Amino acid sequence: MTTIYYTATSLDGFIADENNSLDWLFQFGELEPNTFDDFLAGVGAIAMGSTTYQWIYDHDFSAEADKPQIWPYKVPAWVFTSRLLPTIENADVRFVSGDVKPFHREMAIAAGDKNVWIVGGGDLAGQFYDAGLLDEIVVQIASVTLGGGAPLFPLRVDPPLKLLSAKTYGHNFVELHYQVPGK
Repeated sequence: MTTIYYTATSLDGFIADENNSLDWLFQFGELEPNTFDDFLAGVGAIAMGSTTYQWIYDHDFSAEADKPQIWPYKVPAWVFTSRLLPTIENADVRFVSGDVKPFHREMAIAAGDKNVWIVGGGDLAGQFYDAGLLDEIVVQIASVTLGGGAPLFPLRVDPPLKLLSAKTYGHNFVELHYQVPGK
């Protein structure tokens, strides 16, 4: 079992814009080929920040959603939050708060021989890193700048990450796969 922060970022290092929106990413359409489907098949549990969950809810599940969706994940998701959030019908979502360590144990048990995915955001990934629980980072860098927003990783990483691979996808993305030091 590996704990992986898998995400996309702008060239200037933001995963969401100043309004916590991911709309900037969707201008590229479906990226083909990509590693996401294979990655998702290897995921057994999800850790998600409350802002990411709220954005997904607002855009895909709320009464105001343009095209209401079904929850896309078939594995349990732990949403780290300090506030009350709306629930999604037929979704295995567990709202939690506090230190990531005890919940990581639960996620590892649920994941079994699969991986734990930190889906968002950078602050949550930083908490896993600080706790010594983050093993890898996979980031797809898009050929746009946002000028501000939610940072990819809002803390200093030292010693440097170990680059495992770099791949280009189309004309707009490069994917970097890193191992976290000491892992």
